[in-house]
Amino acid sequence: MNYVYGPIPSRRLGKSLGISPISKKTCNLSCVYCMLGLTDKMTNDYVSEFSVKAIINELKTVLDKFIAIDVITIVGEGEPTLYEHLGDLIDQIKEITEIPVAIITNGTRFTEELVYRACLKADIVLPSIDAYDKLSFKKINRPHKILVYEEIVKALIKFSHEFSGELWLETMICKDYNDSDEAIKSFKELLKDIKYDKLYINSPVRPPAIESVESTSHERLEWISKKLGGINIDILADPDFYSDITDNYQAILSIIRRHPMNQFEISAFLKTREFSDIDRMFEDLRNNEHLQVVNYKGYDTFRFKVGE
Repeated sequence: MNYVYGPIPSRRLGKSLGISPISKKTCNLSCVYCMLGLTDKMTNDYVSEFSVKAIINELKTVLDKFIAIDVITIVGEGEPTLYEHLGDLIDQIKEITEIPVAIITNGTRFTEELVYRACLKADIVLPSIDAYDKLSFKKINRPHKILVYEEIVKALIKFSHEFSGELWLETMICKDYNDSDEAIKSFKELLKDIKYDKLYINSPVRPPAIESVESTSHERLEWISKKLGGINIDILADPDFYSDITDNYQAILSIIRRHPMNQFEISAFLKTREFSDIDRMFEDLRNNEHLQVVNYKGYDTFRFKVGE
């Protein structure tokens, strides 16, 4: 599969079948906390390298297998709203299935009419809002030079009042970046103007793009969640990973390519497939020159190197 993957476990969406309409790390931000690493294809221009027909054909193949899926998520390995044919893609997905369509986005491109109208067609839209002013936007999200924080917020507010589906905001809280009392006060003021259904408060659980970035404590996340009226994603459990690839090694690689996995997730995944030689599997993974093994929070996380 080139464009469709999963279902991937999501603490917010359940069993999410992912669609990646753009190539890896094509984004207009280079967030300090990104679990996929640094952005190496920084752009704010539309991309159309993959055809809607090819994506839909893959999706049909997966749907024909009658796998339990809670939602089809257009998310990609970069910023999916950079995909020029997003609206057409959503239309064609809805023609072949009644499974809800979600879009996970960094929320920066509602200023583009094409993106705005495409996202209105989705059932669930999950924009990130990690910054409370233009300075924190530059510090945390490290945006493409053309992006203007005030215009992004204005467009998000407008979209939130026109969108008829579910709008779920997500704020990634990083220690000493946006977790101060003053930052939370500013977030609270900002949220007053946005019409949303849920607010998820998150903190990095996988190795971030910038090694010095740290997650905020569970206690602090709980306090922030109460202050903002949000849901601490820390308390939500991850469902199991899934792959329809028979070979265990290739199955793990297919998941890691889209979603880094830590040592415990890999072990649990292998046990569900009744694979016993787990030590050998880890040895093979560590010897893979395309993978990066990062020790974060006391355990190893496996992800593909930037550019792979």
